[in-house]
Amino acid sequence: MQNEDYGTLYLIPTPVGNLKDITHRALETLEAVDLIACEDTRHSGQLLAHFGIKKKKISYFEHNESARVPRIIEMLQDGQSIAVISDGGSPGLSDPAYRIVSAAVEEGIRVEALPGATAAIPALTASGLPTDRFFFEGFLPVKSGKRKTRLQKLAEFPHTIIIYESVHRIKKSLNAIAEVFGNRQICVAREISKMYEEYTRGTAIEVALEYESKTAKGEFVIIIAGNKDVEK
Repeated sequence: MQNEDYGTLYLIPTPVGNLKDITHRALETLEAVDLIACEDTRHSGQLLAHFGIKKKKISYFEHNESARVPRIIEMLQDGQSIAVISDGGSPGLSDPAYRIVSAAVEEGIRVEALPGATAAIPALTASGLPTDRFFFEGFLPVKSGKRKTRLQKLAEFPHTIIIYESVHRIKKSLNAIAEVFGNRQICVAREISKMYEEYTRGTAIEVALEYESKTAKGEFVIIIAGNKDVEK
C-alpha cells in the first residue's frame, strides 16, 4: 500500500538524440521535483541547462546503485520527490533504475513512469520486419563464447528480436549474428533521431559484410526477423 506522506519517484525518458523529442510533461516534472538522479550528471547537466532547468543533481548509475538506493529511499520517505533520468531513453530499459524502483515499491512509495523517447520502438517500426510480437534482448554478452551461445538460443525465437549494441562491439556482434542467423533478414538502425540517422537492411550476412567496410559511429539497434519455422 502506498503511503500518501511519501514523495513520488518519477522515471523520466530523455531524448535519444533530437532534443525536441522531450515531452512537455517531462520538462514540467523535472522543474517540479526536489532532486534529479542522473546516470551521468555532466551529460544530463547539458540537457537540463538547454531547457533552463536548475535542480540539485546526484549521480545514479550501474556501479553506485546499491550505495545510492538507501539515501534516495530515505529522501522519498521524507516527502521529497525525485526524478530518475538516463543519458537517453527510458530509465530502466537497459539503463539504471531497476533497483531503486524495486526498493520504492517495497517501501510503499509511489512510482510514476512517464512515456517518452526510446530507441527500441522507432528502430522496430522502421525496420520493415514484423511488429506484432517482439522480444527485447537488450545488450548481448561481451564475451564471444557467451554471445554466440545466446544468439543460438535467440535463433529459435518466433518473434522479432531487438538488440542494443555499442559502437565498440557492433562489428563483432554483426559477424556473430551473420554466423548464427545466416540469410535471416535484419535491420541495423544507427543514430536514431539524430542528424546521421541511418537504416541498413538485408540478410544478416549482407549487413555484416557492409559494416566491415564502414567506420562505425554512434549508437545501434539491431532488429532480427523471428524464426518462421517455429510456431508463435
